[in-house]
Amino acid sequence: MTVTMFGIPNCDTIKKAKKWLEAENIAFDFHDYRKQGIDAALVTEFCNELGWEQVLNKRGTTYRQLSQEQKDSLNPETAITLLVENPAMIKRPILKIEDQLFIGFKADQYATIFNS
Repeated sequence: MTVTMFGIPNCDTIKKAKKWLEAENIAFDFHDYRKQGIDAALVTEFCNELGWEQVLNKRGTTYRQLSQEQKDSLNPETAITLLVENPAMIKRPILKIEDQLFIGFKADQYATIFNS
């Protein structure tokens, strides 16, 4: 089973998710947006499968710093462009297991994903 976690390493939720996977002895690769980058194709895949409203983290500082005009004009196309330019606005973590994507971290959610 191939597991990839997408995110940024200093995120508290990423740290919790990594800790959970390590405690369960689940091997995974970590894709750091800041070091490895992210492109429109990957963001589009995330948005197509999970929905751009789910992928866009509206609770973070980066989103709150957007102008009201930028927030008002969000749609699938503008969201993808914005997320490629500001990967910190992508909700974290995104897990890719084989061809399936999962977003966010909750211990019970991960238990369900990996026990199925």
